[in-house]
Amino acid sequence: MVKRGILQKPKMSFWQIWNMSFGFLGIQFGFALQTGYASSILLKFGAKVDNLSWFWLAAPLTGMIIQPIIGHYSDRTWNRLGRRRPYFLTGALLSGLALCFLPNSSGLAFLIPPIIVGAGMLMLMDASFNVAMEPFRALVADNLPDSQHNIGFSLQTCLIGVGAIMGSFLPSVLAEFHISDVAPKGIVPNNLLYSFYAGGIVLIGCILWTVIKTKEYPPEEYAKFHEPDPVTAKKSGISEFLQDLSDMPKTMKQLGVVQFFSWFALFSMWVFTTSAIAAHVYHLPASDTSSKAYSDASDWVGKMFGVYNAVSAVYALSLPWIVKKFNRKKTHAFSLTMGGLGLISIFFIQNHYLLFLPMIGIGLAWGSILAMPYAILSSSIPAKKIGVYMGLFNFFITFPQIVNSLIGSLIIKYFFNSQAIYGLVMAGVLMFLAAFSVLFVEDGKKIQIIETPLIQAP
Repeated sequence: MVKRGILQKPKMSFWQIWNMSFGFLGIQFGFALQTGYASSILLKFGAKVDNLSWFWLAAPLTGMIIQPIIGHYSDRTWNRLGRRRPYFLTGALLSGLALCFLPNSSGLAFLIPPIIVGAGMLMLMDASFNVAMEPFRALVADNLPDSQHNIGFSLQTCLIGVGAIMGSFLPSVLAEFHISDVAPKGIVPNNLLYSFYAGGIVLIGCILWTVIKTKEYPPEEYAKFHEPDPVTAKKSGISEFLQDLSDMPKTMKQLGVVQFFSWFALFSMWVFTTSAIAAHVYHLPASDTSSKAYSDASDWVGKMFGVYNAVSAVYALSLPWIVKKFNRKKTHAFSLTMGGLGLISIFFIQNHYLLFLPMIGIGLAWGSILAMPYAILSSSIPAKKIGVYMGLFNFFITFPQIVNSLIGSLIIKYFFNSQAIYGLVMAGVLMFLAAFSVLFVEDGKKIQIIETPLIQAP
């Protein structure tokens, strides 16, 4: 079916897409520091492995609340900075501050226990990341025609991988340059401290690059590419939001099942890997969080995470080609299966050098998770609702993390006898379930629209 009078957005060049996505490199630099080292920092401040997931609860909870709100209002924003840019610039500034304050939580110990301050900074950091991330997803769909969505999200994923490599490896690189990676209990070592400072600077700098180098279609020009929404034109505020929730596309609901299994698994990996490797491979007691051996284990986990992010960056560039050969569902199912194999195989490894091998499979899964669901989703939602639906889609990312936060530590404690390695095995099984679920997702856009070169890309 062809819609007459609706113009197709012109294609953008590689460098236009690069500039538009570059801010994600900085976001993921900071996010890699959070996922790779926040648990280690909280353990140094006195958290116990049995309770780690509780401290991570605030992060997805804030994301669940904030992203739909940001999406809803960014759909309706237009000022001197544009439509999406005001939000991810604000998120970048707040994220940078949180990155600087988290490792310094002990400085307020005379007022509040460091573990409380650290948990609060983790919440602020994740909330700020969410403010920055959601409009970036919508920006790709705003500016690119449907034919370039796979390329746009794949390049975005590649830059995410590059940023994550930098954030994951930086603490161990600084340690190699004789910046101390050991500190008394309750104090964060200098290599982590300086890495978090660098993360804040890089994050803000990369976002500024995108803000300066990327333009957005003004409302009157954007309207040329989309039909008006007759259902919500007379609604506003909460009534419109509830209507959007009620009208959620079927594909989005089906992807929600896939996302639940995927992100429950990822959350388990981020929370429990440091404890699992320290105990299962380095054979350290759970109470040891301040020794040189524990710092070595923590730094090694950072390197492992750097490897899976490196794999995801390379894999992301090949995803458009793989999708053409197969399709988005089969590509995503294969990637998730490789992630499941990687997570389970960690249980059978005792040589820490061999731990890089499972990261290959996890990298394939991570690269696909960051690209394929959004590419599928962007073809199934109304163009003028991209922001709010991308925000609502975040519910399917944060909800499994919240569930994991509530029950993950209990599962480790009561079912796995406080052995974190079984949390990774559980994550692998859930990746398999995600791979199976994606085969039932409906993918495909029913409406084709006219492509025209009359309107110049921003």
